[in-house]
Amino acid sequence: MKKWVEPVSTAWAGITSHKLRSFLTILGIVIGVAAVISLMSIGKGAQADIMARIGSLGSDLVTISRGSSSFRGFRSAAGSAQTLTQEDAEAIAEQVAYVDLVAPIYSKSLQLVVGGENMNSAVTGVPPEYREIRHLEIGYGAFFSDYEYQRGAKVIVLGSEVKETLFGDTDPIGQQIRMGNNIVRVIGVMESKGATFGSPDNSILIPLTAMQQMVAQPRTAQGERVISSISLKVGDEEQASYVTEEITSLLRTRHRLGPNIDDDFRVRSMQEISESLTATTELMTKFLGAVAAIALLVGGIGVMNIMLVSVLERTREIGIRKALGATERDIWGQFLIEAVFLTFTGGIIGVVVGWVVSAVVDRMEIMTTVVTAGVVILAVSVSVGIGLFFGFYPAWNASRLNPIEALRSE
Repeated sequence: MKKWVEPVSTAWAGITSHKLRSFLTILGIVIGVAAVISLMSIGKGAQADIMARIGSLGSDLVTISRGSSSFRGFRSAAGSAQTLTQEDAEAIAEQVAYVDLVAPIYSKSLQLVVGGENMNSAVTGVPPEYREIRHLEIGYGAFFSDYEYQRGAKVIVLGSEVKETLFGDTDPIGQQIRMGNNIVRVIGVMESKGATFGSPDNSILIPLTAMQQMVAQPRTAQGERVISSISLKVGDEEQASYVTEEITSLLRTRHRLGPNIDDDFRVRSMQEISESLTATTELMTKFLGAVAAIALLVGGIGVMNIMLVSVLERTREIGIRKALGATERDIWGQFLIEAVFLTFTGGIIGVVVGWVVSAVVDRMEIMTTVVTAGVVILAVSVSVGIGLFFGFYPAWNASRLNPIEALRSE
């Protein structure tokens, strides 16, 4: 027992005899570890927040949007192709397996007049299935029914942000809005989903059948009704890749695209979007961790510097200990234990500081933060590793001192 207690007690005496120096050494590690914890918690929080928002839209969602068209070898801007049609949506519903629901969507910017408010906004015509496909929740009021859809009722459902803009604190249910040359009635307001991909908060939804009566819907050369996009729900999420491949093949055939012609549409599943964003946020988290690791590395260099100074100042003490029978291993162990103790203490305090910073950032709703056990263990392990790495050379240097020359040192 004495074999282990003596080096530890000697190292502790060396640390406490130079309190300010030890404090400054620990402070460097605290800053580095706290930076690692807080920055990586921000990265993890951003990833969790993005995934939660995407999940609220439904992991079984697949969207088909317009692509770019080609004319005489020139590609137009993305979304400019006028080849995605309502008949395409019907063909997908009939011919592609694992597709439960399909919603053709047509959007157009229309002038809205509410009282003294006059604005232009995108109005989106959709079928009733759109609500289930996009997992929309009604805050109050109702979504339009199949009956209203079939008769082309001029009723609308507002996103939460649109409601605030047009009506403020006034209850909009039953209120009328002049939309172009038509009068429509508000029957519902959707719950807010926050600022995220495909958020419905800024949406104005109307039955597609009513939209077709109110505006001139463009048609293709074959007479098919052009739409803006298609949303569909996949019955088996594991088949999302298969569904996107089948849709791509079907639409290429329907649009008469040759083997060397690019798609004039774009098919994306939420699974694909989720994987892409996960990879992006993981890269961001690693980048933040790397930035914080630089601070930890600087702290480690500070440990090495302080330990070298400590060896220089205690040269005579080392000589006396060697003259009294201390081995190179004893001296080496003493200084290495000092370095590890300093960095371990700094690591523990740094974890607490980093956790507090992350909690404050999250509580103040600046951004979402997530402190995971893996990040904490990594930060403490790295801080101890830095103590071993940067403390090794000073400890080894101390153990190699010649006792006679050390005793002569002033």
